[in-house]
Amino acid sequence: MPVSAGIHESITEAQLLPRLIRLGPNLYGAAFTLMKLLPATYILQRADERGELGPDTVVVETTSGTFGLALAMQTALTRRPLILVSDPAIDVHLHRRLAGLGTRVEICPEPAPVGGFQEARLRRLAEIRAELPDSFCPEQYSNPDNPRSYAVVAEQLSAALGAVDCVIGPVGSGGSMCGTVGALREHTSHTRAIGVDSHSSVLFGQPDGPRSLRGMGNSLWPENLRHSVFDEVHWCPPGQVYAHTRALHTRHALYQGPTSGAAYQIARWYAERHPDQTCVVLLPDEGYRYQATVYDDEWLAAHGHTLADQEPQTEPVTVERPDQADDRWTRIDWARRSYDEVHGTVPRDLRPLAERIAS
Repeated sequence: MPVSAGIHESITEAQLLPRLIRLGPNLYGAAFTLMKLLPATYILQRADERGELGPDTVVVETTSGTFGLALAMQTALTRRPLILVSDPAIDVHLHRRLAGLGTRVEICPEPAPVGGFQEARLRRLAEIRAELPDSFCPEQYSNPDNPRSYAVVAEQLSAALGAVDCVIGPVGSGGSMCGTVGALREHTSHTRAIGVDSHSSVLFGQPDGPRSLRGMGNSLWPENLRHSVFDEVHWCPPGQVYAHTRALHTRHALYQGPTSGAAYQIARWYAERHPDQTCVVLLPDEGYRYQATVYDDEWLAAHGHTLADQEPQTEPVTVERPDQADDRWTRIDWARRSYDEVHGTVPRDLRPLAERIAS
């Protein structure tokens, strides 16, 4: 019996590319089941091709979110051991699923004085690797195979939509936005990139601080984040994000996570004001991990985000410097500048990880 072309070798292969969905006259959503499957699978495949994964190699990574789940799925399929270093903010249901896939999860109980939990996790990661005779770290924040993996998404968008004028998406490691837009600009240099960040994230120049939003923002500067890719940056407060996550479900029956809601908020605003442009919003993962939080009215109310009382901003506040941004929906014309060209950004610690750990 011949094998259908629609049959995939694995669940990870079947879910690599997003579904393209029309959300407005000129707005399209690239809705992923689990976006991090794309870089996780690509990084491990490329490492295997280079001979970096031997029969006894242990994969070790730091993550508290979906990149860890993607690695766990792929390593379970390839029967390879995986150790993930995380922190207390990891979702209990995600933790349970990782354990079910055979992953060993280590929790760092306390944040580092500088760099928070992400720095503490990096330090523990280095300790674990020093104890192992043979290990491989995917290093999603610095591995260039992360952004390279998104070239297939750019190909998919171009084949389906032709010239893409603007891509809007959340920023965490920098891989999805920089990779997708970079590949698109090989043919359409005018393609705009709008990055969506959370307040108290250092990615685009704000001081590090507590963040309730997961999946975007960072306490450290990833090497894969190329600031000169971005035309605009928006910072979104949690209440706005949760409201638009629920609106994405109510209006389009798309059950996505809060990073998708944040990107949808900005994308809808931008697309309505630029009706002559073809816009694409990246929607990173489905919302099933958030059933007890974002999709639970009691949880929202307990955290001060009752949707009935929510008065969403219809326009962002525009600032000239990151240090002028307050806790409202705020935007800046980044204008494809490097980090150091933008005034009002917090100083960066550009020392290599090994040097920071030794200090």
